[in-house]
Amino acid sequence: MSNTLTLIQSNASNPKVWVVIGVTLAGIVILAETRKRRIKALREEDFGAFLDRFELLPFPPPPPPAAKQSLSDLTFSISDAFDVKDYITGFGSPQWKKTHEAAEKTAVVITTLLKHGATCVGKTIMDELGFGVIGENKHYGTPINPLMPSNVPGGCSSGSAVSVGAELVDFSLGIDTTGGVRIPASFCGILGFRPSQGTVSSVGVLPTSQSLETVGWFARDPSVLCQVGHALLNLSAVPHKRQRSLIFADDLFELSDIPKQKSVHVVRKAIENLSGYQTPKHVNVGQYVASNVPSLAEFCEQSGKSQNSASTLKALSSVMLAIQRHEFKTNHEEWSQTCKSFLGPRFSNDVVTALNSRNESIKSLYRVKTEMRATIQSLLKEDGILVIPTVADPPPKLNTKNKSLKEFLDRTYALSSIASMSGCCQVTIPLGEHGDCPISVSFLTYYGGDKFLLDTILDVYASLQDQAEIASSLDPVSNTNGSIEASELMKEKGNAAYKGRQWNKAVNFYTEAIKLNGANATYYCNRAAAYLELACFQQAEEDCTEAISIDKKNVKAYLRRGTARESLVRYKEAAADFRHALVLEPQNKTAKIAEKRLRKLMS
Repeated sequence: MSNTLTLIQSNASNPKVWVVIGVTLAGIVILAETRKRRIKALREEDFGAFLDRFELLPFPPPPPPAAKQSLSDLTFSISDAFDVKDYITGFGSPQWKKTHEAAEKTAVVITTLLKHGATCVGKTIMDELGFGVIGENKHYGTPINPLMPSNVPGGCSSGSAVSVGAELVDFSLGIDTTGGVRIPASFCGILGFRPSQGTVSSVGVLPTSQSLETVGWFARDPSVLCQVGHALLNLSAVPHKRQRSLIFADDLFELSDIPKQKSVHVVRKAIENLSGYQTPKHVNVGQYVASNVPSLAEFCEQSGKSQNSASTLKALSSVMLAIQRHEFKTNHEEWSQTCKSFLGPRFSNDVVTALNSRNESIKSLYRVKTEMRATIQSLLKEDGILVIPTVADPPPKLNTKNKSLKEFLDRTYALSSIASMSGCCQVTIPLGEHGDCPISVSFLTYYGGDKFLLDTILDVYASLQDQAEIASSLDPVSNTNGSIEASELMKEKGNAAYKGRQWNKAVNFYTEAIKLNGANATYYCNRAAAYLELACFQQAEEDCTEAISIDKKNVKAYLRRGTARESLVRYKEAAADFRHALVLEPQNKTAKIAEKRLRKLMS
């Protein structure tokens, strides 16, 4: 280098030297730009989903007359947490890859799929060390969401979801701890299955949190999703013929920005003409969990908030994340202490939090988990399917700052914690788009009910897609049935304003909904809730009375009218409303407390 500088200095006055230097620098720039464009072209070709491309061929098929292998001619990809013999499992981190040796054996799940005739074509990008649900990776780049390229694909199994969504493979494997399969499936508009915890072999899979995580899979076609499930779970191909009872989680759909006409209504319509489905039921999941998971009360109190549905689920998700951190620390503390500085900033914070976590309340954390499984089993029994939104929000924009993601993450983890903490199986089902954003719902059933859930997807999927298409084709402004779509839109705007504590704005939106469709009890009941927040008790009472005249079984209307009448010091009438609510819902905690309080006041 010094000789080169000396040569340049000695010939500085020679213009030919500067021409040579200029040409050389230009060549370097051109080569760098060409290389950059080649990388970009390759990335766009596979949507940035893959880390390593290779081919693991299926095992030889059995000789005739044996049946054809169930996954014959199908291709699949795997997340960077799965061992493949002679390849280093990178865990989404270059530093992990540098400090570990190549795997000596291939993960059991991969071998199982190869035995069933599938071909593995490569490893995909994931969130570092399995943390997170966003899907961005500082080191390898973020896989491109095939539906929304400017938005995140979801994580932690981002590359696996993208490889299926972009039709690069027929199915793929990922890891679901806190939503790592369910959330990217929703964001990429594909099917994603989280099996019951521990039912699919995790031998040869890098652990983040063993008691929460499962090996999950993605597919575009429900029959492929089920074939993979039958292979990995070793299930019988004979379908179970039994009744199914769908239970809608009303409070969870209130968290979602998607109009119910495009989610709840679609599911209801889809099962109307199918045999074997009972009349749908409804439940407030937050209240049900609060009443049946006593160990969770300790964590609700820590948050310093009143125990409503949202705070209950937030407490549940905080327990889930605490378990994840504790188990990650147990598994990888020594490596993390020495290598945490090499991680991306978002995941470095997660790892530091995990390393700093203490173990005083570990028994309490696992007690919540045990009670949660029993609670969901009690709710669903052997024929129940809980219907919930997979996510509450559309995919965030790429490179959104952590502070802006807090509310998104709170809502997302609240929804994903139900299956993660109960160990139950859950499937994400795409339902088209709303405002250019993908829509999905999730079906969740009891622990061990994987075959029941897979059979249900095969049974109902086509009808769901038909109804989703009909819902998308409806005029959002008006239709021949009293502007129902427009009124629903106003109601959803009112709900959003209410959540944002903009009470007057909420009243205005609900009023518009009532003008468009005055026969809907929910609109009056929702406006009453906003009036209560504004201390407009007479208006709240009038709205609830109207709601009850339309729907005499509207429990919320009785509760809100009782609250309004109590505030107007009309205790006897208020007590009657709360008693009526208890007749309709004998276990309603709010009504029980209010009725007891009023009895004391009147005595």
